[in-house]
Amino acid sequence: MSAIDFTTVIQVNQSPQEVFNAVTNVRGWWSEEIEGNTAKLNDVFDYHYEDIHQCKITLIEVIPNQKIVWLVEKNYFKFTEDKTEWTGTKPTFEIKEKEGKTELRFTHFGLVPEYECFEICRDAWTNYIQNSLKKLIETGKGEPNATGKPQTENEKKLSEKQ
Repeated sequence: MSAIDFTTVIQVNQSPQEVFNAVTNVRGWWSEEIEGNTAKLNDVFDYHYEDIHQCKITLIEVIPNQKIVWLVEKNYFKFTEDKTEWTGTKPTFEIKEKEGKTELRFTHFGLVPEYECFEICRDAWTNYIQNSLKKLIETGKGEPNATGKPQTENEKKLSEKQ
């Protein structure tokens, strides 16, 4: 793992299975606008946030209750010079028991500070993992984005530019 890839970690009291189930419920924590399947090896789904961000993701590694790796097959950002930043990157969820709790380590391999989108993406992932996904794990209800409902300050700013 490179120290420059974006990483964030949460710990919860729920079991690795509960964390795994929440992570694979992408509509429950990231976006209600997901189209496709999000839980099994080779599943493919499309994400879009208005006309600001769209991507196609394939699950390339799934080890129940331990690890999920996504591959961003295609990506479009309206707000970057290189519209395809993220293409070929690998958002990765690693789940393990640690000191009586379950740790979820999210690393977006390939999301590096050199990317124009880095700050916006870092802020968004931090919100979705540390806030929305954690709430989904702990309470059964996350805070995914929905049509017309930006979640982060950067999403709000990007939506206002429309």
